[in-house]
Amino acid sequence: MELSNSQLLLKRNVIVKSVVTPRWKEEVQQQLQGQINQIDSQMQQLEMQAQRMVGELQKQALQQPGVNVKEQMDTLQSQLNQKQRQLLDQKNQILQQLQQVQTLELETEVNTGQIDSFFTVERGDNLVQKMQVEILLRDGFIDEIRGDL
Repeated sequence: MELSNSQLLLKRNVIVKSVVTPRWKEEVQQQLQGQINQIDSQMQQLEMQAQRMVGELQKQALQQPGVNVKEQMDTLQSQLNQKQRQLLDQKNQILQQLQQVQTLELETEVNTGQIDSFFTVERGDNLVQKMQVEILLRDGFIDEIRGDL
């Protein structure tokens, strides 16, 4: 792209919206369910790691009676509880999103992200209008481009 001396190349955020369709709902629900399954798996792995570490600490206590295993176990339990709370918070947020998606009415528009776009301006252009560009998707395909390109 060649620019003249009276033009300027700028970057803007373009809002991406999607039309709620049965297919869109199904895809988003599958993505969210996948995230929930991943968190559940992380929680199981965390629990197994904790059990192994507790076993090692108990073994260490038998081999070295002077070592303060109780303090180490308390620290381990505290770390485990904190990580479990974080994972549960994430899971609850995703469950809320899942519930929101399920209640969306068909054919409504929802914000699904932003992308960057470059555009040219020159003297006399309305910058505010040029900055307000949206892309509307229907099942992943561009349905409409709104605003001044």
